[in-house]
Amino acid sequence: MPGSARNTGSAGGTGSAGSAGGTGGTGSAGSAGGTGGTGSAGSAGRPPRPRLAALVVGRPWHVVIAGVLLTLLAAAVAAGTIPALSLNRFEAPGSEASRARDMLARQFGTGSPNIALLVTARRGTVDSPAAAEAGRALTRELAAYPGVGGAESYWTRPAATLRSGDGRHALVLAWAPGDADAVRRDLLPDLTPRFTRDGPAVTVRVGGGDEVFRQAADLARQDFLRAELVVLPLVLALLWAVYRRLSAALVTLGVGIFALAGALALLRVVTLFTEISTFAANIALVLGIGLGVDYGLFMIFRFRERLRAGEDVPAAVRQALATAGRTVVFSGVTVAAALSVLLAFPFPFLASFAYAGVAVVLTAVAGAVVVLPAALVLLGRRVERRSPARADVFWHGAAVRVMRRPVMYGGAALAVLLLLGAPFLGVRFGLPDDRALPASAPVRQVYDVVRAGFQAEEADAIQVVSARGQGAAAGPYAAALSRIPGVLRVDSAAGQYAGGARVGPADGRFAGGSGTWLSVVPSSERLASDAVGLVRAVRAVPAPFDAAVGGYPADLADYRDAVTGRLPLVAGLIVLVTFAVLFLMTGSVVAPLKATVLNGLSLSVMFGALVWVFQEGNLSGPLGFTPTGSVEPSIPILMFCVAYGLSMDYEVFLLSRIKEEYDRTGDPVASVAHGVSRSGPLVSAAALILAVSFAAYATGRVVFLQMLGVGMALAVAVDATLIRGVLLPALMRLAGHANWWSPAPLRRLHRRIGLTEAAAPSPGPSPAPPPPVPAARP
Repeated sequence: MPGSARNTGSAGGTGSAGSAGGTGGTGSAGSAGGTGGTGSAGSAGRPPRPRLAALVVGRPWHVVIAGVLLTLLAAAVAAGTIPALSLNRFEAPGSEASRARDMLARQFGTGSPNIALLVTARRGTVDSPAAAEAGRALTRELAAYPGVGGAESYWTRPAATLRSGDGRHALVLAWAPGDADAVRRDLLPDLTPRFTRDGPAVTVRVGGGDEVFRQAADLARQDFLRAELVVLPLVLALLWAVYRRLSAALVTLGVGIFALAGALALLRVVTLFTEISTFAANIALVLGIGLGVDYGLFMIFRFRERLRAGEDVPAAVRQALATAGRTVVFSGVTVAAALSVLLAFPFPFLASFAYAGVAVVLTAVAGAVVVLPAALVLLGRRVERRSPARADVFWHGAAVRVMRRPVMYGGAALAVLLLLGAPFLGVRFGLPDDRALPASAPVRQVYDVVRAGFQAEEADAIQVVSARGQGAAAGPYAAALSRIPGVLRVDSAAGQYAGGARVGPADGRFAGGSGTWLSVVPSSERLASDAVGLVRAVRAVPAPFDAAVGGYPADLADYRDAVTGRLPLVAGLIVLVTFAVLFLMTGSVVAPLKATVLNGLSLSVMFGALVWVFQEGNLSGPLGFTPTGSVEPSIPILMFCVAYGLSMDYEVFLLSRIKEEYDRTGDPVASVAHGVSRSGPLVSAAALILAVSFAAYATGRVVFLQMLGVGMALAVAVDATLIRGVLLPALMRLAGHANWWSPAPLRRLHRRIGLTEAAAPSPGPSPAPPPPVPAARP
């Protein structure tokens, strides 16, 4: 049998040829297949220093009390985190649209209207004397409101785009200078209720782009609190069903709560130095509970295993730390690396999730490898099951069946995954709008009226700004812009143009100092169908002076282009970083490549679901959202990083057990069945709990969170079943010893810096080896 020259140590650890007991790293002598994936005795694969184990075993009460006090302190700090989070706009700093916005504010004292009042006449039309008088008074009042830079309306500047086709509605538009927080946090909370009115002549409702995002952030906070109330008891119930011990369920959930409170407290510190999006709290909740529970499950499963092997409680805790604890650290590094790649995007909105993810990983790992082992010392055998579980038998049998016919089972699973992921081929990236909110949201109701009754909304006009352009030279340029399909008119210092002809007088508000600017007003249809193409068409028209194109459509177009343009970089970084982590753990170049392929298949299912559900509108009725025919790109990128990290999380759990058994026996087939049988129950339980945690957001009221909930729940479920339960054993059966192959230079490198999971010598007997796996059938 390959590897028979090895001296086997307890708990699956093996020593070098002739060594006693084994240090936890695999010996060089008798290495199966010359994989080089393991180090010699005394290499980096040896057990960790005993200081941590001595602390948690020798002073468990001190550690647990300190953990409880830290949780309470973190919760107190975290209470101030939510109000400190920022309400980021979808903006690309340094983009052309950003430069245009800055010039418009600095030189002309104006900007894209970010406040809109929808005025509806109670009787007749908005041209009736009572409605007109109320509209003019409302415009003056809004213009004088503190924090508002200026306002205009249908009654002060008559324009067809400011009046609905039936004459019952008209718009008042205003510009409030400042960043998103200044407008949404300081201005709108008072302005919105003040101007929401039901008067004798008109009713007034508040809209505007910043009001859309403010209400989205408020709903996200409410969904966060509601998810907490649902997720925590549900997770506790599932943990009890897994453990059949309330004490084990409570301490595992405690790790999740420790991770959540700690992560939110760390985010509060980060907010002192940079902006963190309010949506980061939602990620912290689901990842904090999910990863905390995952790592807690892994530690307790290994602790129970050592107790069943006959070890006493202190020895079982030491073994769990030496093996499962190391794997938890590997997993944490992998997840944190995947999420930290979001820092490659120079946008506060996406970078926020990197900070949240890394904070969650740090606290989840600390809770699982420090506080939880101390609690296990105190609980002892009270965390054991009253009756033996049979899940490992099921998973062993499933792995054996797959490896008997790897091509048949693997091919069937691959076909299912490709079918589920096929809708992603028709993905269409678009821009977010108010339809990300439920139909019951007040600002959504404003824009439903605007979409149904107005030709366009001038708040969505595209601005062309020149710091040194002369308004007199803008006429031919404005005429050319007005001929672009989907442009209703162009306003400029040289006049108003539509269809290439001048249709209105010059307007002095478009000139300022030595510069000028133009307003390109698009139709609602063009803006809804191809806003990015419209922005590109405007930028393609030659200008007679240096100019920058901005406005809300250009902001979103530049943001989308910047996000999608960095996708190859981000994907490459994730693959590279996680490849390096898995190589350090396994010493193989095949295992990381296989993991990358499997993760890609898992993610394709998630993206296929996003397109099928949210772009095409399937299940929009039960989920209660309005499909727009496109997908906003930053949320799938976030999901890609999170899902990739979690997929590697499960990969680390499985590979660590398979590699441990392979190092012990040298059998490339039986080691897979053994590893799957040992980790399958853990992975399935962790995936179920994590999927339920994500699914809590599927019933949320913001489409972004619904996308996260549906997509991530499906990705986790598919990853734990078809990927890890079928494709992984099928591929490993076909690869055999090559699973652990790497070139000679990398083998030498791994012997120096590799970090393998291995157990310290144990006085108790090792678990019984699994039955042999029959040979694969042709």
